[in-house]
Amino acid sequence: MKINTISSNDPLYPATLRTIPDAPKQLYYLGNLEQYTHQKIVAIVGTRKPTTYGRAVTVKLAEALAQNGVGVVSGLALGIDGIAQQTVTKVRGYTVAVLASGLTEISPRSHRELALSILEHNGVIVSENAPGVPPQKWQFLKRNRIVSGLADAVVVTEAAAKSGTMNTVMHALAQGKDVYAIPGNITSPMSEGCNRLIEQGATPLVDIELFVKQFAPHAEPAKQTLLLAQTIEEQAIVELLQAGIQDGDELQKKSKLDARTYSTTMTMLELRRVIRPLGANNWSL
Repeated sequence: MKINTISSNDPLYPATLRTIPDAPKQLYYLGNLEQYTHQKIVAIVGTRKPTTYGRAVTVKLAEALAQNGVGVVSGLALGIDGIAQQTVTKVRGYTVAVLASGLTEISPRSHRELALSILEHNGVIVSENAPGVPPQKWQFLKRNRIVSGLADAVVVTEAAAKSGTMNTVMHALAQGKDVYAIPGNITSPMSEGCNRLIEQGATPLVDIELFVKQFAPHAEPAKQTLLLAQTIEEQAIVELLQAGIQDGDELQKKSKLDARTYSTTMTMLELRRVIRPLGANNWSL
């Protein structure tokens, strides 16, 4: 199969990737890159040594996304990455695999068959490295910015506190992407990373159906609002912002929240990156 090259100036170059810090000047790819522009994409990342729980939630999430027309991007790595992308190919969904090596050097080698399956099922494999470039340890960390850069949101399904996955999360936050984490058993080392992310402001993903509908075509706006808001007070603010109201004083007045509750609600929404300040007491989602 022919390896294609695309520059950052090409219309087919992913728009979400073009705007990130240190965007690749060119990409090498195999497969159907054009499909990327026609749908939402969610990154699923996590530990290379998942538990039974991690495997189960990853399969359930990846399957639900693929069956509802949402693409999945990941790094073709062992563990969560491979599980997610294998699941997507089984239900004939669209997936993007980002390699740290050149496209002629599939890594890990045990995922060569998975790479072929991705291409057979209309997916795409991309890399910023030229064909023949072998995988180096530092390239995997650099690759992570592309995984998050190609995604509309990043989900960590299972990860230890000290995990390479956290590098992807840092890139996602720097790129202004929403980060979700699936909570796990507080006694499990493999869930410590996710639980800490939630503690630090990542959105807990506790309802896969509702999460998927946020990105699926023709999703219901009312249910999308519930994903952004965690309380009735937050929902009132989010709905007003969705209606086009940006002035802080007007938001407080129409939400019918007292000053203290309004201030607390806005702070929590800003900390979780649901809203952002525009200046002069104006706000936006």
